[in-house]
Amino acid sequence: MTTSSRTLTFTRDRPTWLIYLILATFSTYLYGLSAAIPLLRAELGLTQAVAGLHATGMAIGSIITGLAIPTITARIGRRAACWTGIVGMNVGMLIVAFGQVLPVTLLGYTIAAGMAGITLFISMAVLSEHHGAAGPASIAEANAVGVLPGIVASYAFSVLASTVLGWRSALFVPLILSALLALTMFRVWVPERPPAPVKQHGPRVPYGRRFHLAGGVLLCCVALEFAFNMWAAELLAQRTGLSAASATTGLTAMLIGVALGRLAGVQLALRFRVDVVLVGALLVALTGWAVFWTTTITAVAYAGLVLTGLGIALQFPMALSRLIEASGGRPDQASGAASVWAGFGSGASPLVLGALGDGFGTHTAFLMAPVLIGLATGAVLSSRQPA
Repeated sequence: MTTSSRTLTFTRDRPTWLIYLILATFSTYLYGLSAAIPLLRAELGLTQAVAGLHATGMAIGSIITGLAIPTITARIGRRAACWTGIVGMNVGMLIVAFGQVLPVTLLGYTIAAGMAGITLFISMAVLSEHHGAAGPASIAEANAVGVLPGIVASYAFSVLASTVLGWRSALFVPLILSALLALTMFRVWVPERPPAPVKQHGPRVPYGRRFHLAGGVLLCCVALEFAFNMWAAELLAQRTGLSAASATTGLTAMLIGVALGRLAGVQLALRFRVDVVLVGALLVALTGWAVFWTTTITAVAYAGLVLTGLGIALQFPMALSRLIEASGGRPDQASGAASVWAGFGSGASPLVLGALGDGFGTHTAFLMAPVLIGLATGAVLSSRQPA
């Protein structure tokens, strides 16, 4: 694998900043619902496996809407699809905020994830196309900007849990940010191009082996991230003795690592090939997992989570960039496929880890992390493009 450097730049125009801020709003939904899992589990008296069904609901929503993305963009355009997704995401958040029984919270997670997925994957395809060869760097920077509000949102759960407002009040953060975004930047958009037609008849050009392997890599990367999003706080509490509310700060620590990794990763993505950056990120995540998994000391566990976050930081942006690049000029179709692959990863991983945690303990269940890292690394190395 070559590590030869290159020099790329890109301009951060108003449409670019719009997508960055869309990602910022998205992150408060994603990390907010992730931080809510252990609190819902404690409040509703759920087992780990049953609590993990919320992630399954998120996966189902993402898969259903992912399959529909090419048709949606062909009919109403990318801009309308993105804003529709934002509205639907907030509907789901409100359902969770007011839900007091498991079926209602599951419904809220499913709707929020499915609609948010439309916004996420279409906006990432638009950003990649808008910046051409610098697309991977722009996606990395978008995710860097996006994760910063996610840090605040995840920390808000531990703070508000001990106040009269309660932790559920933190679920309104995406709604507030969405309203502000609509008021300030609703008229901004990347110049719309004619959408790729959805063929109803005739032969389809098949995707190649590299595209499907890229999808598998994305699945593993998302599965790894969601395993930590949903259950790292649980393991932190078990290993260090922190309360469930206090342990949600473990997610905040990981997100600090994610933010730092994505900010630094922009320059890496501008200088090095995507495959090189992705493999390096996977190895950093493996190191962070090892530190977190082997310790019972709170400070060391936090350090391990920060290091894990540094590694996780670039996995989704680089894996998604690889999938879009391997689609052969079909970004909308790649967006739909990415939502499906990511949906399977985000749904299966927390559910499997939760079931393993019920049967063998959360500590043992987290051995799933190095397995996912190994599979992703092998797939990247076996499908990389020659220099």
